[in-house]
Amino acid sequence: LQQRRGIRLSAPALIQVVTVRDALNQALDEELERDERVFLLGEEVAQYDGAYKISRGLWKKYGDKRVMDTPISEMGFAGIAVGAAMAGLRPVCEFMTFNFSMQAIDQVINSAAKTCYMSAGTISVPIVFRGPNGASAGVAAQHSQCFAAWYGHCPGLKVVSPWSSEDAKGLLKAGIRDDNPVVMLENELLYGVPFEMSEQAQSKDFVVPIGKAKIERQGTHVTLVAHSRPVGHCLEAAAVLAKEGVECEVINLRTIRPLDIETVEASVVKTNHLVTVEGGWPQFGVGAEICARIMEGSAFNYLDAPAVRVTGADVPMPYAKILEDNCIPQVKDIIFAVKKTLNI
Repeated sequence: LQQRRGIRLSAPALIQVVTVRDALNQALDEELERDERVFLLGEEVAQYDGAYKISRGLWKKYGDKRVMDTPISEMGFAGIAVGAAMAGLRPVCEFMTFNFSMQAIDQVINSAAKTCYMSAGTISVPIVFRGPNGASAGVAAQHSQCFAAWYGHCPGLKVVSPWSSEDAKGLLKAGIRDDNPVVMLENELLYGVPFEMSEQAQSKDFVVPIGKAKIERQGTHVTLVAHSRPVGHCLEAAAVLAKEGVECEVINLRTIRPLDIETVEASVVKTNHLVTVEGGWPQFGVGAEICARIMEGSAFNYLDAPAVRVTGADVPMPYAKILEDNCIPQVKDIIFAVKKTLNI
């Protein structure tokens, strides 16, 4: 009827449901196609299509020179990737898990992160180190650490931590195009999770700006700040608390370094309460840094209660499932923390 009256109607938004795994695969495919300097290397990324099938189909499409299987030697292939970046290529270096990046931390920090500064800006290192980070399920202590605080500590790196499919695609594309070394901390348990992806995010030109957080849910009573998988837990907790009349504002950090503290401060000014949530250990963690920044800034004057941190337990990850569940922040832990800070 409106069309008959001459009123123009905009076309409905074309929203797709895409898993995080497929979003990462799209990002790699688009960037390999866009820039011939981009290549992917890591253990089993080529003929096997990747340990988590992130690189599915890319070796068949681009061949051995663009998608390369490596020996099980993180220090070796990370060093090759850093050298290639210094020589003008744009490598994407996959660690099968970031726990194994400890084998290559000298290459990541001393070779990649510090080179631009030590060369007075004459040598850039455009490289992305990516792979699953944090707790998975049933893989015990040596495969379950969160490295957000480790790498977020180091100047010279940019560190990103996606939650949704849009985060994953946009941050990976932004990282590949960036002239600085970027550490991309994914989460294995999110790979198969489907998220809605907007029409804009389906574009080959879509990127998520590094260093900008996203407000996933508006609220007025308390600010919840998280990154990676705990963002979903915060949204679940917010839905439960909303039934009790508590409106939580949920901030998805997206980037660990540089930290978008301005978005957090603006939210705290509005809600007067802060709860941070992360899967990593409490001491010197991401939440600790956020609390320190808030205390040092003007938003501190708006707090009506001390900030509260929800973190992983301060122990190496146990193997037993019941112990593992008690080491990882759960929705109930976030609800408890919110009620504690609101004194309800």
